[in-house]
Amino acid sequence: MSRFYDKYKKGLYWLEAIKITKEVHRIGGADITDARDCAVYLLGLDELVLIDIGSGPGLQNLIRNIEVLGFNPADISTMILTHSHVDHIGGAASFREQFGTHLIMHSLDAEIVERADTRLTAAFCFNIDFQPLMVDTKLYGEKGRLILGGREVFWLHTPGHTPGSISVYTDIDGRRVLFPQDIAAPLLKEFDCDPAAWKESINKLFALDADIICDGHSGVYRPKSVVKECLEYCMAYQRQMGYI
Repeated sequence: MSRFYDKYKKGLYWLEAIKITKEVHRIGGADITDARDCAVYLLGLDELVLIDIGSGPGLQNLIRNIEVLGFNPADISTMILTHSHVDHIGGAASFREQFGTHLIMHSLDAEIVERADTRLTAAFCFNIDFQPLMVDTKLYGEKGRLILGGREVFWLHTPGHTPGSISVYTDIDGRRVLFPQDIAAPLLKEFDCDPAAWKESINKLFALDADIICDGHSGVYRPKSVVKECLEYCMAYQRQMGYI
C-alpha cells in the first residue's frame, strides 16, 4: 500500500471519479487527485459546471477524471469557487488558461485571491506558490441565482470560515443537492474566521432542507435525515472545540 501511495503522490496513478447522482460526480479530492485537494464536484447539466478546482498539483489527474467520465474539459463553461483557500482555488488559473472556463466567486473572497494574500488563502499551509487570480464574475449580497445550461443553480452567502464563503445548491430529479464545502472546518483565529457569522450561516443551511450534502472534505451525506445529522455534528464539533 505504501509503494502504491508513493507512486500515486508522484502522479503515476490516479483514482477515478465517484458518481453521486446521474448528474453529479466527485472528480477531485485528497484520495483521488492530490493529497492537498479539496473535494471537487462536476455538475453534468446541459452546461458543465465545476464546484471548486483543488490546489493545482493534481490538476492533470482531475482533467483525466473528467475525460474518463466521457466529458471534454473544454466544455466546462463555469467554475464556481466557494471560498478563498488555496486547496479549493489553486488550480483555477491554469484550468482557465487551458480551457477558457469562466470563474465565479463572492466579491469578499475575490478581494483576497486577486491580491494573492498568502495568509488568507492559506497558501503557506499547502506549500503552494499562489499568484494573483482575477475573478471573472463577482457575486454580491446574500444570495442569488445562476442560470447554467437552462437550469437554476443557487448560491448563498455563508461566511464564517472566510468572509466570502458561499454554499451552492440545485434541485435535481426532485432532490436538493447542497455543496457547503468547508462548513465543517475549524474556525481558526489565524485565518480570521468569524464564529458568530458561522452560526448564522449553518442555520441558513438547516433551512435549505437538503437531501444530499457534498462536503468539501469529509464526503457525501444522504438522505435528508443524515444531512440534518451532519449539520448537527458540525455544530457540536465547533462547540466541543471551543470555537462557538
